[in-house]
Amino acid sequence: MQMDDYIFIDALEAQMQAQGDKAALIFQGEETSYSDLARRSNKVAQALIDEGVKPHSRIAYMGANSAIYFELLLGAQKARAALVGVNSRLAPPEVAYVVNDAKAELIFVDRNFVPLIEKIITDCPQVRRVIAMDGDHADWVDFASWRDAHSDAHPGGDYDKDDDIIQLYTSGTTGHPKGVQLTNTNMGSALHQSSVDWGGWQSDDHVLLCMPLFHIAGVNVGLIGLHAGATVTVLPAVDPVEILRLIEETKVTILFMVPAVILFVMQQSENDARDVSSVRQVVYGASPIAEDLLISAQKVFKCDFLQVYGLTETTGCATHLPAADHDPARGKLRSCGKANTGVEIKIVDENDNEVPVGEVGEILIKAATNMKGYWNNPDATQGAVKQGWFYSGDAGFTDDEGYIFIHDRVKDMIVSGGENVYPAEVENALFSHPDIADVAVIGVPDEKWGEAVKACVVVRRGAALSQEDIIAFARELVAGYKLPKSVDFVEDLPRNPSGKILRRELREPYWEGHERRVG
Repeated sequence: MQMDDYIFIDALEAQMQAQGDKAALIFQGEETSYSDLARRSNKVAQALIDEGVKPHSRIAYMGANSAIYFELLLGAQKARAALVGVNSRLAPPEVAYVVNDAKAELIFVDRNFVPLIEKIITDCPQVRRVIAMDGDHADWVDFASWRDAHSDAHPGGDYDKDDDIIQLYTSGTTGHPKGVQLTNTNMGSALHQSSVDWGGWQSDDHVLLCMPLFHIAGVNVGLIGLHAGATVTVLPAVDPVEILRLIEETKVTILFMVPAVILFVMQQSENDARDVSSVRQVVYGASPIAEDLLISAQKVFKCDFLQVYGLTETTGCATHLPAADHDPARGKLRSCGKANTGVEIKIVDENDNEVPVGEVGEILIKAATNMKGYWNNPDATQGAVKQGWFYSGDAGFTDDEGYIFIHDRVKDMIVSGGENVYPAEVENALFSHPDIADVAVIGVPDEKWGEAVKACVVVRRGAALSQEDIIAFARELVAGYKLPKSVDFVEDLPRNPSGKILRRELREPYWEGHERRVG
């Protein structure tokens, strides 16, 4: 695969033409062939162009996983626009922020999120049209009618390797998410790394996509599968019952799950003994996994397991732990493996000096998968990428064989069930409560989610608040996965001389006895 002038949509278009009437996508029992996907994405591109969407513009997708997502993603690329997958778990003010920050001109919304978009649309003045993916809206055009009113001819275009093809938002340390710009080159490099290091997905594979498409994991699973000419079954959302049913009934061969989903599936499998023998590879990542859970899953699936480590800013790619290293006797189950093909990794101290083997430092990544930057945020980009090295915020070390182990996080990010939660976001929301004098948010161990969000609250003198009051208040301001699962009431919070909260001191008692200070 040549990366110098890689254009993702050209490569995928060639695959769509070669595969013809083979099923590309299966969604809720309905098949979309590769030729149908090509034609429909052409129509979407023509419709976008007719709407006046110019190269490098943004369109937004607000909905659960579906086959329409891929029509929009590929159609947008053919029109040289970028798709913004909005996190469907965000609260209304957060959705409005993302739509406005991206300057999205069109929003595609499914029926479940119509009330939310109706609530915020007046706060998004740059949005020219909302398109209802399920139809049946008094004011918004139906997606199928909108798409099918246009030609199915490929629009062509002066595509460039540095064109942004997708923009995904990460939680922000200052309370606002940042738009990660991923280009043709980024995605081409991710596909190359996966083809070399993941064992190679084939056209006769059946891939099950159950992770959300507003995450790089879900996007990669879908695009890698389509790029290989495989059939990709798309689940609207994580559902362990449906995952096991589809594996047995459709003979799924490739499965990607974050550790929390592996746990759910394992719990379900105890009561639902499905035949999972068709699965030849389970890929997992996004957060650390408990060693005993991994060993149990290997016994149930009896296939190759592959761990991957990466961030949205690195197109989800950085390292991999191959199947051969999943033998517990190797002692590598807590490692995220070694650098992928074409990836450089180093671990540095606070002065950017490389640390010796076994010493903890920050993980830095240099690769063609590193993002173009944060959309309209040059300061954040310069802070995250220096001389081509992306500063991950993850603390880790290497062993004497060069395997990387994630030890902690340099930044304060909490990973709960594969979702990134930054304490500042939740703290900013809670600080708006008139009876909260001070607050700090930390991650504490949780068997189900890896980490759970805990708020440590100082109540204003004379006021009375309960845990339930605080969680209910936060529910109106932040996404459900960011909500504190528990609240501790304290007299004061530990701070350094400059006033910064010492979260490590708060976290320490909860992580006592845990080897790793991440979930």
